[in-house]
Amino acid sequence: MNTTFVKTLRNPKTAITALLISLSVILTSCGSGTSGKNFNIPGVDGPNVVLLGDDILINVVFENMTIEGGARYAIPKYPNSYVEIAPDLESEGTLMAFSVSLDDIFGDSVKRLDPLTLPGGRAIPGVSSGTLPAVAFSIEKFKNVAFYIGPQIFGVWIPLKKLNMPGAMITTRFYTGSKRVGNLSLVGEDANGENAGFFLALTVSSYQERLLKRQAKRY
Repeated sequence: MNTTFVKTLRNPKTAITALLISLSVILTSCGSGTSGKNFNIPGVDGPNVVLLGDDILINVVFENMTIEGGARYAIPKYPNSYVEIAPDLESEGTLMAFSVSLDDIFGDSVKRLDPLTLPGGRAIPGVSSGTLPAVAFSIEKFKNVAFYIGPQIFGVWIPLKKLNMPGAMITTRFYTGSKRVGNLSLVGEDANGENAGFFLALTVSSYQERLLKRQAKRY
């Protein structure tokens, strides 16, 4: 993200104009709606999404974060899912990988989750109520990771240390290949200068159809 845009965002009178200019540049350089390309998040490679068997795999590389060793963490309320942190094999960065089971997403336990906003109390973009049932947790180097689930939406919130986009939010369509599978939102710091990050919302109706077909084969 260029320094001119960062300085401009600190001036409330020109923040909206700067945000629109930045969004235009991002979409022009990375491809817009029909191209099937996603915008770049500063310092991040990804997220990348793959459906492998009955699991949704979400991979993110933090290019400016280095760790010597990693670990795998269980996700509360998602017994068959996990998040793993490890040194990235293809760069000096750090890989964050989520493996989310379709059985967990559509299981009974997640249906009893309390509704939450994004960290910092801001409404979830693209959701009329501004909230979704969710579970939030923290792991090493990442505070307030959160999973959200709705009737046709699965979302993951990934915190970032600093974006220098106070009060700003950018939301665009998110693609896997040429197929749109959801939305990606880049969210700046809140009024307290905290809770910057990005929110990936996936449409899960097609995944649910696949799960139902698999379950039907069992009987």
